[in-house]
Order: sequence, then structure tokens, then C-alpha cells
Amino acid sequence: MEYVSTRGSAPVLDFEGVTLAGLATDGGLYLPREWPRFAESEIAALAGLPYPELAARIMAPFVGDSLTEARLLELCRTSYGSFAHAAVTPLVQLDERQWLLELFHGPTLAFKDVALQLLGRLFEDFLARRGERLTIVGATSGDTGSAAISAVAGRDNIDIFMLHPKGRVSDVQRRQMTTVKAPNVHNIALEGASFDDAQAMVKRMFGDPALTARFHLGAVNSINWARLMAQVVYYFAAALQLGAPHRPVAFSVPTGNFGDVFAGYVAAQMGLPIARLVVATNVNDILHRALSAGDYSAGTVTPTAAPSMDIQVSSNFERLLFDCGGRDGLALAEQMRGFEASKAMRLTNAQREGAAALMASARADASDMSRAMRWAYDRAGEVIDPHTAIGLHAARALGTSGDLPREVPIVTLATAHPGKFRDAVERATGFRPGLPSRVGDLFSREEACTDLPGDYAAVAAYVAERATPSA
Repeated sequence: MEYVSTRGSAPVLDFEGVTLAGLATDGGLYLPREWPRFAESEIAALAGLPYPELAARIMAPFVGDSLTEARLLELCRTSYGSFAHAAVTPLVQLDERQWLLELFHGPTLAFKDVALQLLGRLFEDFLARRGERLTIVGATSGDTGSAAISAVAGRDNIDIFMLHPKGRVSDVQRRQMTTVKAPNVHNIALEGASFDDAQAMVKRMFGDPALTARFHLGAVNSINWARLMAQVVYYFAAALQLGAPHRPVAFSVPTGNFGDVFAGYVAAQMGLPIARLVVATNVNDILHRALSAGDYSAGTVTPTAAPSMDIQVSSNFERLLFDCGGRDGLALAEQMRGFEASKAMRLTNAQREGAAALMASARADASDMSRAMRWAYDRAGEVIDPHTAIGLHAARALGTSGDLPREVPIVTLATAHPGKFRDAVERATGFRPGLPSRVGDLFSREEACTDLPGDYAAVAAYVAERATPSA
């Protein structure tokens, strides 16, 4: 399998190369040169497989010759063996049509674990093979940071520097990052910054010769193709349980950086019968405006009770624009340069029409979110977090819109455990969720974090001073 950049001028890489590279050298994101596709009979044959075996089968075409089938399966079994539910990503029924796909049974209680537990092991395998060292730099609006740190803490040949906007993540999210005691883990809280500011710093580091000349930089955000690839699997897992390939399924996805919903797009390109993908946003609704009106214009980030969605620039959206716009990397590079300069962009007709063939979008404000949490609690006895509630709001709207046949089930991705957002859940439902016992004494552990100004030079100097140069 060969991978190409969305901006058309970076070297073509194999799976091992894109896993360790993260961002392409031309500033673009890597995608497979072509989508592997399963026949209906091949999808039907996947039904009933344990999750690690299903994962290995779905990911094998993307991995190519970089790993043997046996090693890929071994890594999947190890990665998902620590999850608290035997099904890894179980389905829960809410009513005759609405379902939840619980993605929070990993070690840090969020969907990011499904991909990052595997990515950490891929890093370790590939670095040992090459005799190299990797410096991971990442930005998080909450869940990516804790999941990435959990995946690589204490691992050989890896340093990780995780940036988060100070005061804009929940107390549980923060502590899941800052209480990890490992010499290769460095937490940075950016003062007066948003997630978009942190993400922009990370992207700038990948193009900074003062850093790239000394360190092999890698990414754990969903700009890393290997992470996104692992998220494709749970779309297959859910759809197979609900009757695929003989029955189409719709999905509603709480969306921030667009990686999770783009994984659903990939599943559809591979042949999975997805009737609709709903991109659910909060009031930071750049994606809703882009998909509904073609207006991809960044505004000011508004802090909400769903912090992982408090984003105005969604990195993975570039992958969709590339694939729907005819895969013209040079044209997209020019389009993205214009956006980076002005923070505004109009989608082309081809991009809008390509997205609309599969995707719809919906926006939820604070009242919509609270109502969805109350509905799940009162009507189905389910406690859900604010992000999942935004997805459920969009799913219920789709269910009453008449746009889908009634026999099509709608699955909302439940992206985080409600115990990570106790205050917001309690305000909406009157019930204060606890944390699972596997989290342990999270609130009695000592924290370690460095506060830095939201200034690129200060952050780059901090990384350069503490990272280990590559071999």
C-alpha cells in the first residue's frame, strides 16, 4: 500500500513510513493512493469475529508488507486485551431505532484509546526495527492527550510532549494526563490559548528546521493515518451486528477534528453500506457551515461543556476535501494556503457534492445537548456525556426527518465515559456519574505539568531542551 499527501508534493511512503511521519513534509496529510474495497461476501464473512481478529482483517490492506498478518493480529490482541468490555466497542439499544456505540471502555475512558493503544505499539515495533528515536508532539482538547500518554508512557525510544489549553479541559481529562509518572512524558498547559492555537503550534513544529534537523517528530493526533485507520474498525463492528452488509446503517458522530467521522467515510469507501454519516457539532460549528452552505470560515472558539469539540479548524477535513475534489494535491495545496492566510474558504462544487453524497450535518447548542442527556437518562436509563449527547441530538433529528427509511438503524458514537464530565451531566440530569474503579485514585495523585505562554518560541524551546535527539 502506497500513501500520498493531500498537497501533492511530499514523498510517497509505505505504511511504516506514514505511521512514523505523521504530517507530510509539504504540510499535507497522508492517504492511501486508492481505497481497498471488500465485496459484500467478504464483509458478510467478517460477522461474529472477535474484535481483535476483525481489526486485523480490516486493517491488513492498509498495512501491506509493513507487518506480517501474524504480527498485526498479535498487536491487535495485545492492544484490546486491556479493555474493560469483552466486546471492546459494545452496542447499547436506546429505542426501536436509536443505538449507542460505546467507545469508552479503554484505559482512559474515551474513544481515542481504540486507536492509540495500537498506535503506541506500532511506534515501538517500527522504531526498534529502524534503531531510531521518536519525539511525539501533540495538541489535545482533552481526550487525545490522556489516551496518547497512556499508550506511550515508559515505552522505549519515545518522548511525548502534549499541549493543552489551560483551563479548557475537564478536571478528569487534565489529571489523566498530568498524573502519569514516566520520564518520557511532558505535559504543557498553554496560557491564554485555544485548542486551535495548540494545534497550529504542533503543525508549525513539523515545518521548523531547527527542530526537524535534530529530532524525528511524530504525531498522535488524527493527522496520523495509522490512528485514523484503527478507528475504521468499529464502524464495521457496529454495522455487522446490525445486519450489514444486507442492511444499511446510519451513524451520528460528535465531531471536532473530523478524524472520527472521516474514519466512517473510509469504511463506506471500503464497501460498508453506510446510509448516512451525520457530522454533529456544538456551537463551534465550522463543519456544519461547511457541509450545509460551503462556508469553511473559522471564527472565535467558544468554550462549552463539550471541550473536545471546541475547535474552529478541523485538520482532517482536508482529507475529505482532497478525496471529494478529484484528488488534485496541487490544487488543494493552493486552496489550503488561501485558508491558512485568511481563515476563510469556499468549498468547490465537487467538494460539496462529494461530501453530500454520504454526509449530513447538525448543530447543537447547550440546550439541545442537555435535552439529549435528559432524554437518554429518562427514557432509556442511559447516562451519556456532553459530546455523545450532541451526537444523539443529531441522530434523533435524522430519525424524524424522513430522510431515511424507518428500517435503517441509527448509531450514535458514544465517545467518552460520562464520569469524565460529571458536572455537566449532573446539571442536565440531576445524576452525578462516578468514575469506573479501574481509574483508581486519580484525584489523590500528584500532578506534573508546565505552564507556558501561548507563544511558539517558548514552546519550541521547551521541547528542544528536553527531547532526546534522534539517532
